[in-house]
Amino acid sequence: MSDFIVNIVLLDADPIFRIGLRTSTTEFPQIKVVAEVETAARSWQVLAELTTTDPWGVNLVVLELGLDLSQSSYQSGLQLCRQLKSHYPDLPLFLLTSVREPTILAMAKATGVNGYCPKGIAVSELVAALQQVAAGGSYWFGKPEISAGSSGYSGGFFPSIWLRTRLSGISYIDANLQAVTAQLQVPGVPLLERAVLAGKRRELLAARWLLSGLSSSATPEPQAQLNVNALPSKTLPVVQPIASITANNLQSALFASTATKLQFSLQNLTDIPLEIDIFREDKKRGLLELILEKFANLLDTLKSADVEDYQIADKANIIISDLWQAVITDYFGKYSTLKIDSLELEIVDFLLQDTEVVQTAILWKIPLVADLLSYLLFETNLTIDNISYPAASLEAMERAEMLLENLLIQVANGVLQPLLNRLADVELIKQSFYDQRLISTREIERFRNSLSWKYRWRNTVTEAQAMFESRYDLFVLVPRGIAKTSIYAPRSGELAQLSGIPLVVTIALEFRDAIAPRIRAVVSFIGNGVVYILTQVVGRAIGLIGRGILQGLGNSWTETKNRKF
Repeated sequence: MSDFIVNIVLLDADPIFRIGLRTSTTEFPQIKVVAEVETAARSWQVLAELTTTDPWGVNLVVLELGLDLSQSSYQSGLQLCRQLKSHYPDLPLFLLTSVREPTILAMAKATGVNGYCPKGIAVSELVAALQQVAAGGSYWFGKPEISAGSSGYSGGFFPSIWLRTRLSGISYIDANLQAVTAQLQVPGVPLLERAVLAGKRRELLAARWLLSGLSSSATPEPQAQLNVNALPSKTLPVVQPIASITANNLQSALFASTATKLQFSLQNLTDIPLEIDIFREDKKRGLLELILEKFANLLDTLKSADVEDYQIADKANIIISDLWQAVITDYFGKYSTLKIDSLELEIVDFLLQDTEVVQTAILWKIPLVADLLSYLLFETNLTIDNISYPAASLEAMERAEMLLENLLIQVANGVLQPLLNRLADVELIKQSFYDQRLISTREIERFRNSLSWKYRWRNTVTEAQAMFESRYDLFVLVPRGIAKTSIYAPRSGELAQLSGIPLVVTIALEFRDAIAPRIRAVVSFIGNGVVYILTQVVGRAIGLIGRGILQGLGNSWTETKNRKF
């Protein structure tokens, strides 16, 4: 069975989960994801195309049964399974799902589904299960006692009533949760009311978790695995503890960890304005997730193209430019148009006119791109503070994660720069993407001016200072938002090429470093001298004079008193 190639069509609405699964299985040559789809309608089209060109090109469909834990989602998922089995009776179906209820799994088995594993299962166990099902067998995680009889599931009448009641309750909670979340997103809500709404949302989430967990204990949790189902909006593959990661699954662990961080706040915590600050939180997150997905696709393309390690440095700028262009095309839509007055613009073509500006200002200034690409493609060691660390070490993993997060943020800035340059004040753009605080024309212009000054100051001062101090500044993801950090990097080659004002800045810094200690010594000496004169000379003189005056007054008073008597 080890030589048997499993060609998978993956159906899941979550793009980050699809990335995680694809990257998790790259170390297993017997597993190949030939197509990814996010809707049932699209799955029919893809299966029709693949089976027409090559009847043996697909031998397994992996799908999520319940996309939002609602009753309608389960029903539509079960209906899709029945339809797939009706049209493709010889094509095995495998559930890789967050659903764990035995009764629902029994219904799925009754439709003809051949296997099941919960999301969060170890990759090695998942691969073995996929091979077993694709080869004509079956696999049900935990061996739950479910029957594939005509009734659809075992357990009788009362479990059926309980299932419908529980799903109805979850649907009711979901409706209220959606309403409360929408209220929280309305700008200008008073602080006290926002606190009440946030509390209500937490109560609804807790109730939903409790209701979802009832009667689901029949399927045991895998031990020593991360419970990713607790995440607020995404379900991701399990990330092994960094201490136990091997060189074969570095990319999987790195991408899954970064995808998890994207679910937290994306507020800019630095004093440096970023282009993505103008976007709403959801739009910002969607853009960063798309960049992560496109970057994963780009790595797959590079692997299949047999690019050598020594070629990465020369191709790094081209690779990042291709990534930026692919993201712009997908995010705004290749054929999307925008009507401004009497003109109808092709948005993507219009934005790509700023390619050269974005490349020189942002993309080609992203640090250590070649090192990151070599690390992900060839598992090369990373040099940190002049020490070489193995690819699977904790230090290398942390550094690679920082470089990846900075790359995502900077590419996102590059996507938005031409939009802000050319279409910043278009009403449709503002309504579709912008944060409510930055939606007025005045705020947009103020934001653009801040960005303009940032690049002027960087080109003349901060970049030269960073070169002189042998460091790179990176933007990284932390639980509270986007933060800035610095890492050491030798930049003597760049420093030698400086000219004009940036060169003057480095000379001024060097002059300050050379003269400052001497000036401080002189100032200290003068200061000590002044203190000595004031205290030991002037102070004592004033003291002696004052004491003489007091003694004179005392003698005069004594003589006057004696004359009276």
